[in-house]
Amino acid sequence: MKKVFIVLVLTFSALLARVDVAVTYSYLAAVTESIGGEHVKVTVLSSPKQDPHFVVPKPSLISRLSRADMLVINGGGLEIGWLPPLLERANNPKINPGRAGFVDVSRVVDTIEKSEAVSRAYGDVHPEGNPHFYIDPHNIVPIATLIEHKLEIVDPLHKNDYAANLKRFLDRWQKFLKRFDARMEKCRGMKVVQYHELYNYFLKRYGIVSVGTIEPLPGIAPGSKHTLELIASMKEKGVKTILQDPYHEKRTARFIAAKTGARVVVLPHDLGAVEGSGTLESFYETYAERLCR
Repeated sequence: MKKVFIVLVLTFSALLARVDVAVTYSYLAAVTESIGGEHVKVTVLSSPKQDPHFVVPKPSLISRLSRADMLVINGGGLEIGWLPPLLERANNPKINPGRAGFVDVSRVVDTIEKSEAVSRAYGDVHPEGNPHFYIDPHNIVPIATLIEHKLEIVDPLHKNDYAANLKRFLDRWQKFLKRFDARMEKCRGMKVVQYHELYNYFLKRYGIVSVGTIEPLPGIAPGSKHTLELIASMKEKGVKTILQDPYHEKRTARFIAAKTGARVVVLPHDLGAVEGSGTLESFYETYAERLCR
């Protein structure tokens, strides 16, 4: 009788226990919470107010990683500058690369701009391709599907709930995509320049033409020669929109705007990076509202 009681207690405890999930960025938290529901506790390691390439590696992040059951990362090299030393210090084999609790969502996305040559001469390029694939809302579908699959492995007791949550999420997301795609048609053919090559997946999806970047190379600060050449190119091609992320300096974009008559459009790089972009839907709607008005 005592053994039966112990088994019942352990089973009940397992059913109530939540999976401790650490994620690197806020958009991954939103997807994970939608799929995991009441069975997950999600911690975001970065702030949307920071440059996603250079998160400050605070000791508190090591503590969070040391107790996590699962780690979800963007991948594609976006966290290469800050996450590996934190993982090493956390010493948690459950979430190391290759283990069941490690989830790299870049593995299920067709990345663009892969580079075979990695050299400072080409700027801060990522050999795995441009890591900002989540800016295209269609890439949320394979990302959500992978997270659900991994949750089933880490927490098989609740696999039916995860599968049901995924179905509800995808039904909702497909309806959102239908409305959003129709709204973005207004922007098709628009010409823009961008500070960093952050928006390329989004621009490709919706037929928006990137004429150039304020950075002469990825991760390289703009100089006067490149800036003057970009101004001339914008005037020649009639570019009237500059896409600016929240975390780079804005002085250069404002200078170029003053010389060309273009407008500077600040677009978020993660959920909550600008006011009113704190949910998955509002994150993308901010793009439509600011770009296609």
